[in-house]
Amino acid sequence: MHPIMNAHKETQTHARDPRWAAVVARDANADGKFFYSVRTTGVYCRPSCPSRLAKPQNVAFHATRAAAEKAGFRPCKRCKPGEPALATLHAATVAKVCRLIEGAERVPGLSELAVEAGLSPYHFHRIFRRITGVTPRAYATAHRAKRVRRELGRSATVTDAIFNAGFNSGGRFYATSDALLGMTPTAYRTGGACAEIRFAVGECSLGSILVARSAKGVCAILLGDDPDALARDLQDRFPRADLIGGDTEFERLVAKIVGFVEAPAIGLDLPLDVRGTAFQQRVWQALRKIPAD
Repeated sequence: MHPIMNAHKETQTHARDPRWAAVVARDANADGKFFYSVRTTGVYCRPSCPSRLAKPQNVAFHATRAAAEKAGFRPCKRCKPGEPALATLHAATVAKVCRLIEGAERVPGLSELAVEAGLSPYHFHRIFRRITGVTPRAYATAHRAKRVRRELGRSATVTDAIFNAGFNSGGRFYATSDALLGMTPTAYRTGGACAEIRFAVGECSLGSILVARSAKGVCAILLGDDPDALARDLQDRFPRADLIGGDTEFERLVAKIVGFVEAPAIGLDLPLDVRGTAFQQRVWQALRKIPAD
Protein backbone atom coordinates (compact mmCIF):
# COMPACT_ATOMS: atom_id res chain seq x y z
CA MET A 1 0.00 0.00 0.00
CA HIS A 2 1.23 3.52 -0.77
CA PRO A 3 2.75 5.16 2.38
CA ILE A 4 0.32 8.10 2.25
CA MET A 5 -2.69 5.78 1.97
CA ASN A 6 -1.33 3.60 4.78
CA ALA A 7 -0.84 6.63 7.06
CA HIS A 8 -4.38 7.79 6.29
CA LYS A 9 -5.74 4.34 7.15
CA GLU A 10 -3.84 4.28 10.48
CA THR A 11 -5.10 7.77 11.32
CA GLN A 12 -8.69 6.67 10.72
CA THR A 13 -8.15 3.55 12.85
CA HIS A 14 -6.79 5.60 15.76
CA ALA A 15 -9.66 8.06 15.49
CA ARG A 16 -12.05 5.20 16.37
CA ASP A 17 -9.87 3.89 19.21
CA PRO A 18 -10.78 5.23 22.69
CA ARG A 19 -7.13 4.83 23.70
CA TRP A 20 -6.13 7.47 21.17
CA ALA A 21 -8.79 9.82 22.56
CA ALA A 22 -7.24 9.31 26.01
CA VAL A 23 -3.78 10.16 24.65
CA VAL A 24 -5.10 13.30 22.92
CA ALA A 25 -6.82 14.36 26.16
CA ARG A 26 -3.75 13.38 28.24
CA ASP A 27 -6.19 11.57 30.48
CA ALA A 28 -4.52 10.65 33.80
CA ASN A 29 -7.38 8.27 34.55
CA ALA A 30 -6.12 6.04 31.73
CA ASP A 31 -2.62 5.77 33.21
CA GLY A 32 -1.75 2.16 33.98
CA LYS A 33 -4.50 0.82 31.72
CA PHE A 34 -2.26 0.91 28.64
CA PHE A 35 0.89 2.54 27.27
CA TYR A 36 1.68 3.98 23.87
CA SER A 37 4.92 4.08 21.91
CA VAL A 38 6.14 6.55 19.30
CA ARG A 39 8.05 5.03 16.42
CA THR A 40 9.97 8.21 15.54
CA THR A 41 11.37 8.75 19.05
CA GLY A 42 11.73 5.14 20.18
CA VAL A 43 10.06 5.78 23.54
CA TYR A 44 6.85 4.65 25.22
CA CYS A 45 4.67 6.80 27.46
CA ARG A 46 1.69 6.99 29.78
CA PRO A 47 -1.54 8.30 28.23
CA SER A 48 -1.14 11.48 30.32
CA CYS A 49 2.37 12.26 29.06
CA PRO A 50 2.74 16.04 28.57
CA SER A 51 5.09 15.62 25.59
CA ARG A 52 4.11 17.00 22.22
CA LEU A 53 1.39 14.88 20.63
CA ALA A 54 2.78 12.42 18.09
CA LYS A 55 1.24 11.78 14.70
CA PRO A 56 -1.22 8.91 14.94
CA GLN A 57 0.51 6.88 12.23
CA ASN A 58 3.64 6.78 14.42
CA VAL A 59 1.83 5.53 17.52
CA ALA A 60 1.26 1.97 18.73
CA PHE A 61 -0.54 0.80 21.87
CA HIS A 62 0.70 -1.73 24.43
CA ALA A 63 -1.18 -3.41 27.27
CA THR A 64 1.86 -3.42 29.57
CA ARG A 65 5.26 -1.80 30.00
CA ALA A 66 6.86 -5.18 29.35
CA ALA A 67 5.11 -5.42 25.99
CA ALA A 68 6.35 -1.96 24.98
CA GLU A 69 9.92 -2.77 25.99
CA LYS A 70 9.79 -6.14 24.25
CA ALA A 71 8.85 -4.23 21.09
CA GLY A 72 12.10 -2.26 21.46
CA PHE A 73 10.93 0.96 23.10
CA ARG A 74 12.50 2.68 26.12
CA PRO A 75 10.59 4.57 28.86
CA CYS A 76 9.91 8.27 28.34
CA LYS A 77 12.00 10.55 30.60
CA ARG A 78 9.16 13.07 30.98
CA CYS A 79 6.25 10.92 32.14
CA LYS A 80 8.43 8.11 33.60
CA PRO A 81 6.04 5.20 32.97
CA GLY A 82 8.15 2.90 35.13
CA GLU A 83 7.30 4.88 38.28
CA PRO A 84 3.93 5.11 40.09
CA ALA A 85 1.40 7.24 38.25
CA LEU A 86 1.18 10.85 39.39
CA ALA A 87 -2.51 10.34 40.22
CA THR A 88 -1.57 7.46 42.53
CA LEU A 89 1.08 9.57 44.25
CA HIS A 90 -1.36 12.45 44.68
CA ALA A 91 -4.01 10.12 46.13
CA ALA A 92 -1.50 8.76 48.65
CA THR A 93 -0.56 12.31 49.64
CA VAL A 94 -4.20 13.33 50.06
CA ALA A 95 -4.94 10.21 52.13
CA LYS A 96 -1.99 11.02 54.40
CA VAL A 97 -3.25 14.58 54.89
CA CYS A 98 -6.78 13.30 55.63
CA ARG A 99 -5.34 11.13 58.40
CA LEU A 100 -3.53 14.18 59.77
CA ILE A 101 -6.80 16.14 59.79
CA GLU A 102 -8.61 13.27 61.52
CA GLY A 103 -6.00 12.99 64.26
CA ALA A 104 -5.52 16.70 64.93
CA GLU A 105 -6.92 18.32 68.07
CA ARG A 106 -7.56 21.50 66.10
CA VAL A 107 -8.22 22.02 62.40
CA PRO A 108 -4.80 22.53 60.71
CA GLY A 109 -4.45 25.55 58.44
CA LEU A 110 -3.99 25.25 54.68
CA SER A 111 -0.32 26.23 54.83
CA GLU A 112 0.36 23.61 57.49
CA LEU A 113 -1.33 20.89 55.44
CA ALA A 114 0.51 21.98 52.29
CA VAL A 115 3.86 21.64 54.09
CA GLU A 116 2.88 18.11 55.14
CA ALA A 117 2.03 17.34 51.50
CA GLY A 118 5.26 18.88 50.22
CA LEU A 119 3.36 21.19 47.87
CA SER A 120 2.55 24.88 47.60
CA PRO A 121 -0.77 25.85 49.28
CA TYR A 122 -2.39 26.62 45.92
CA HIS A 123 -1.25 23.40 44.27
CA PHE A 124 -2.17 21.30 47.31
CA HIS A 125 -5.65 22.85 47.59
CA ARG A 126 -6.32 22.21 43.91
CA ILE A 127 -5.15 18.57 44.07
CA PHE A 128 -7.06 17.86 47.29
CA ARG A 129 -10.30 19.21 45.87
CA ARG A 130 -9.86 17.37 42.56
CA ILE A 131 -9.27 14.03 44.27
CA THR A 132 -11.88 14.28 47.07
CA GLY A 133 -14.44 16.66 45.56
CA VAL A 134 -14.25 18.88 48.67
CA THR A 135 -11.79 21.39 50.12
CA PRO A 136 -9.46 20.49 53.01
CA ARG A 137 -11.55 22.70 55.33
CA ALA A 138 -14.77 20.98 54.23
CA TYR A 139 -13.21 17.58 54.90
CA ALA A 140 -12.17 18.81 58.35
CA THR A 141 -15.72 20.04 58.96
CA ALA A 142 -17.12 16.62 58.05
CA HIS A 143 -14.73 14.84 60.40
CA ARG A 144 -15.40 17.28 63.24
CA ALA A 145 -19.15 16.75 62.78
CA LYS A 146 -18.59 12.99 63.16
CA ARG A 147 -16.59 13.58 66.32
CA VAL A 148 -19.17 15.84 67.92
CA ARG A 149 -21.99 13.37 67.17
CA ARG A 150 -19.96 10.59 68.72
CA GLU A 151 -19.07 12.69 71.77
CA LEU A 152 -22.67 13.79 72.31
CA GLY A 153 -23.55 10.14 72.71
CA ARG A 154 -20.89 9.34 75.30
CA SER A 155 -19.73 12.50 77.11
CA ALA A 156 -21.16 13.44 80.48
CA THR A 157 -22.44 16.84 79.33
CA VAL A 158 -22.97 18.80 76.12
CA THR A 159 -20.11 21.09 77.13
CA ASP A 160 -17.77 18.12 77.55
CA ALA A 161 -18.84 16.82 74.12
CA ILE A 162 -18.11 20.18 72.49
CA PHE A 163 -14.58 20.40 73.87
CA ASN A 164 -13.83 16.70 73.41
CA ALA A 165 -14.73 17.10 69.73
CA GLY A 166 -12.05 19.78 69.35
CA PHE A 167 -14.04 22.99 69.60
CA ASN A 168 -12.21 25.54 71.74
CA SER A 169 -15.26 27.75 72.11
CA GLY A 170 -18.81 26.81 73.03
CA GLY A 171 -20.10 29.92 71.30
CA ARG A 172 -18.37 28.98 68.06
CA PHE A 173 -19.92 25.54 68.18
CA TYR A 174 -23.45 26.76 68.93
CA ALA A 175 -23.22 29.17 65.99
CA THR A 176 -22.90 26.16 63.67
CA SER A 177 -24.75 23.46 65.63
CA ASP A 178 -27.93 23.49 63.54
CA ALA A 179 -25.88 23.07 60.35
CA LEU A 180 -23.73 20.30 61.86
CA LEU A 181 -26.46 18.37 63.67
CA GLY A 182 -29.78 19.39 62.13
CA MET A 183 -31.07 20.16 65.64
CA THR A 184 -29.86 21.53 68.96
CA PRO A 185 -27.10 19.58 70.76
CA THR A 186 -29.51 18.80 73.60
CA ALA A 187 -32.12 17.42 71.20
CA TYR A 188 -29.45 15.34 69.45
CA ARG A 189 -28.15 14.06 72.76
CA THR A 190 -31.65 13.03 73.88
CA GLY A 191 -32.38 11.01 70.73
CA GLY A 192 -34.13 13.69 68.69
CA ALA A 193 -36.84 14.44 71.24
CA CYS A 194 -39.81 16.31 69.68
CA ALA A 195 -38.10 16.37 66.25
CA GLU A 196 -39.79 15.35 63.02
CA ILE A 197 -37.22 13.72 60.74
CA ARG A 198 -37.79 12.83 57.10
CA PHE A 199 -35.48 10.27 55.57
CA ALA A 200 -34.89 8.64 52.21
CA VAL A 201 -32.70 5.75 51.10
CA GLY A 202 -30.98 5.61 47.73
CA GLU A 203 -28.03 3.99 45.98
CA CYS A 204 -24.60 5.39 45.13
CA SER A 205 -21.16 4.11 44.12
CA LEU A 206 -20.40 3.30 47.76
CA GLY A 207 -23.55 1.23 48.29
CA SER A 208 -26.74 2.37 49.97
CA ILE A 209 -27.12 5.89 51.32
CA LEU A 210 -29.65 7.19 53.83
CA VAL A 211 -30.24 10.92 54.14
CA ALA A 212 -32.27 12.33 57.04
CA ARG A 213 -33.33 15.94 57.53
CA SER A 214 -35.22 17.76 60.27
CA ALA A 215 -36.80 21.19 60.07
CA LYS A 216 -33.44 22.68 61.11
CA GLY A 217 -31.26 20.84 58.60
CA VAL A 218 -29.50 17.59 57.71
CA CYS A 219 -29.11 15.39 60.79
CA ALA A 220 -27.71 12.17 59.28
CA ILE A 221 -26.06 10.87 56.11
CA LEU A 222 -25.37 7.16 56.49
CA LEU A 223 -23.57 4.78 54.13
CA GLY A 224 -23.66 0.98 54.11
CA ASP A 225 -24.48 -2.18 52.22
CA ASP A 226 -27.93 -2.87 53.73
CA PRO A 227 -30.73 -0.25 53.45
CA ASP A 228 -32.65 -1.88 56.30
CA ALA A 229 -29.59 -1.71 58.54
CA LEU A 230 -29.25 2.00 57.76
CA ALA A 231 -32.88 2.58 58.74
CA ARG A 232 -32.31 0.72 62.02
CA ASP A 233 -29.19 2.79 62.66
CA LEU A 234 -31.22 5.98 62.18
CA GLN A 235 -33.86 4.70 64.59
CA ASP A 236 -31.18 3.88 67.17
CA ARG A 237 -29.74 7.38 66.86
CA PHE A 238 -33.09 9.13 67.18
CA PRO A 239 -35.38 6.84 69.20
CA ARG A 240 -37.47 9.78 70.44
CA ALA A 241 -37.98 11.45 67.06
CA ASP A 242 -40.89 11.07 64.69
CA LEU A 243 -39.26 9.34 61.71
CA ILE A 244 -41.04 9.76 58.39
CA GLY A 245 -40.02 7.60 55.42
CA GLY A 246 -41.57 7.04 52.02
CA ASP A 247 -41.80 10.76 51.17
CA THR A 248 -41.73 10.64 47.37
CA GLU A 249 -40.69 14.26 46.95
CA PHE A 250 -37.80 13.93 49.42
CA GLU A 251 -36.71 10.63 47.83
CA ARG A 252 -36.56 12.34 44.44
CA LEU A 253 -34.58 15.21 45.91
CA VAL A 254 -32.04 12.87 47.52
CA ALA A 255 -31.67 10.85 44.30
CA LYS A 256 -31.10 14.07 42.37
CA ILE A 257 -28.50 15.32 44.85
CA VAL A 258 -26.66 11.99 44.93
CA GLY A 259 -26.58 11.91 41.13
CA PHE A 260 -25.35 15.49 41.04
CA VAL A 261 -22.40 14.99 43.41
CA GLU A 262 -21.50 11.50 42.18
CA ALA A 263 -18.44 11.45 39.95
CA PRO A 264 -16.99 8.06 38.94
CA ALA A 265 -13.37 9.20 39.00
CA ILE A 266 -13.45 11.03 42.35
CA GLY A 267 -11.62 9.30 45.16
CA LEU A 268 -11.16 5.90 43.53
CA ASP A 269 -7.59 5.57 44.85
CA LEU A 270 -8.48 6.74 48.38
CA PRO A 271 -9.16 4.49 51.38
CA LEU A 272 -12.87 3.64 51.53
CA ASP A 273 -13.55 5.55 54.77
CA VAL A 274 -11.88 8.71 53.46
CA ARG A 275 -13.83 8.42 50.22
CA GLY A 276 -17.05 7.92 52.20
CA THR A 277 -16.44 10.95 54.41
CA ALA A 278 -15.77 13.14 51.38
CA PHE A 279 -18.86 11.81 49.61
CA GLN A 280 -21.07 12.44 52.65
CA GLN A 281 -19.74 15.97 52.82
CA ARG A 282 -20.52 16.62 49.16
CA VAL A 283 -24.09 15.43 49.72
CA TRP A 284 -24.37 17.55 52.88
CA GLN A 285 -23.09 20.67 51.11
CA ALA A 286 -25.53 20.21 48.23
CA LEU A 287 -28.50 19.65 50.56
CA ARG A 288 -27.63 22.70 52.65
CA LYS A 289 -28.21 24.88 49.60
CA ILE A 290 -31.82 23.68 49.49
CA PRO A 291 -33.93 25.13 52.35
CA ALA A 292 -35.81 22.61 54.50
CA ASP A 293 -39.59 22.77 54.20
